[in-house]
Amino acid sequence: MPYQSLYRRFRPQRFGEVLGQDHVTRALQNAVREGRVGHGYLFSGPRGTGKTSTARILAKALNCEKLDDGEPCGVCESCVSVQQGNSFAVFEMDAASNRGIDAIRDLIQRIALGGPGQRKVYIIDEVHHLTNDAATALLKTLEEPPGHVVFVLATTDPQKVLPTIKSRVQHYEFHLLPTDVLQSLVSNVNEEAGLGLESTDLDRVVRRGAGSARDALSVLDQAAALGAVEDEVPVADEVTEALCERDPARALAAVASACGAGRDPRRMGEEILSHLRDVFLVSRAPDLVDLSPEEKARAEDQGKRLGAASLVRAMERLGESLTDMREALDARVTLEVALVRITAPEADTSVAALLERIERLERRLEGGEVVAAPPAVAAPQAPAPTPVAPVNLSAEAAPVRRSAPKPAPVTPAQVTPPPPPPTRGALGAYRKAAAPSVPPVPSASSVPPGSAEVAASEAPDRDADAAPPAAPVRAAAGGDLPSRDEITLAWGDAVLPGLRGRAKALFAVGRFVTVENGRAVFALPNEAHRTQCLSSQKEVEAALANHFGRPIPLHLVVDDAPGESSGERSGTRNPDPSDDDEVVREFREMREAPSGPSSPADRVKLAFPGAVEVEGS
Repeated sequence: MPYQSLYRRFRPQRFGEVLGQDHVTRALQNAVREGRVGHGYLFSGPRGTGKTSTARILAKALNCEKLDDGEPCGVCESCVSVQQGNSFAVFEMDAASNRGIDAIRDLIQRIALGGPGQRKVYIIDEVHHLTNDAATALLKTLEEPPGHVVFVLATTDPQKVLPTIKSRVQHYEFHLLPTDVLQSLVSNVNEEAGLGLESTDLDRVVRRGAGSARDALSVLDQAAALGAVEDEVPVADEVTEALCERDPARALAAVASACGAGRDPRRMGEEILSHLRDVFLVSRAPDLVDLSPEEKARAEDQGKRLGAASLVRAMERLGESLTDMREALDARVTLEVALVRITAPEADTSVAALLERIERLERRLEGGEVVAAPPAVAAPQAPAPTPVAPVNLSAEAAPVRRSAPKPAPVTPAQVTPPPPPPTRGALGAYRKAAAPSVPPVPSASSVPPGSAEVAASEAPDRDADAAPPAAPVRAAAGGDLPSRDEITLAWGDAVLPGLRGRAKALFAVGRFVTVENGRAVFALPNEAHRTQCLSSQKEVEAALANHFGRPIPLHLVVDDAPGESSGERSGTRNPDPSDDDEVVREFREMREAPSGPSSPADRVKLAFPGAVEVEGS
């Protein structure tokens, strides 16, 4: 006799021998015993879980001559013929190779013919492969078959079966075998077949079987021929460890080793995804995972080191890579890119990667680990006020004219190249840098006797809102408002260009003097110009607040810097206040001009005095 594979030799022959599917076998056995067998059944579930074997046991029970409490005897002529595969009462069809409407028509023609047994069982395997026309042609016969016919449909993908077929049959779902049940099956077969494999080899057989009895017995058959189970590359566990350690090189090395051993990249991706799912379920719902105690403990440790965010992101990335592998030129490259993104969150700019990094920091803080922070730098002491105007901070600003004494000569090594010329966007900064914003502070020794008293007596007569020249700009800001330099840079680059026509024209000739008492002091050429700017002050304050994100109150003053006026800085003559009043008065007295000639002929006559219009003949 030729050698027969283990999964065929040890195929279950009774309902009680089917492992892990008690919810199915108990219902079928009760139906046979009570005579309540339906006309159609749908068995769905993963491969190697006993769907076809259960259908054959049902066929034997329906035609058994010595039925024992719903179980077939296995010794009568009908049971033996079904077991040997030559019974006329059982008809098996593979829908994957007979999926057309012609095959279904032949099947319908045979149904009317009776057989030697009591019932005739039609087993259609992989029924989801039937075309829509073939499945539709089967509907009427499946709904009302002859009394001696029973349909058993089997599929590994019940989602593809038409709902109209599901509604005409009883649907039973088969599950993967638990680890302990599969371990018991492998041990019994090893003992009965006299294979003599060690317990460590049997553990590897069970692990590679992954809940499928047929897969496990096929691996066991291979191990019996080799004498031991070939130790496969543990790519899933190795990649998970690389993910825990954030080591992309280790993950890539595991993939390279597995590919060198002939492993398929897509299959590796599926194994890694399945392992990560087990790790996630062990940390959330341990009862849903069929793993040995040692494997559960290892998966639980990996889950604690990874965290929920890392696991979810890794599973999402691997799922996306498996989808991309369908159209990828090199599936290995797609898998490697996904693993690099998984093991190195800093290389991934997605929101999930950022959340993972945040969760890692939170777990480190909860564990009492101190997260390293940049060393604190002591704040430098504020330098003493010097009689030097503030230096422009803009890289595009022109050289600042200083009123300080002439600096000491420097060596050629200390000379730095001058900054680039101002651009159109830095107009405000250039205007500010063209002259000192604060008059120099005279030293105590340079003040003539009695000058202090005279200044004190004249202080009430001067404008109380004038900029005090003594304090530095940053100190005048008080820590609340931006500094005068910051406001000036923003004014020339962003705020002034964004103003409307009138406000832009009025405020273009002014400058920021200082920041004091919670207000930004803005100097204008003369009192008449300052009066006109009051009407647009609110608009300018709103533009400054919109730019800095906080209110910037303005205080408008007359630019009375000694020895240098805004007109002198800009290279033009300061307008006389009386001239400015005259311009304003003339502007207010302007009226809209009357409308000109409307027709083209009238406009030509207006352009050429004395012209006469001659009508054509």
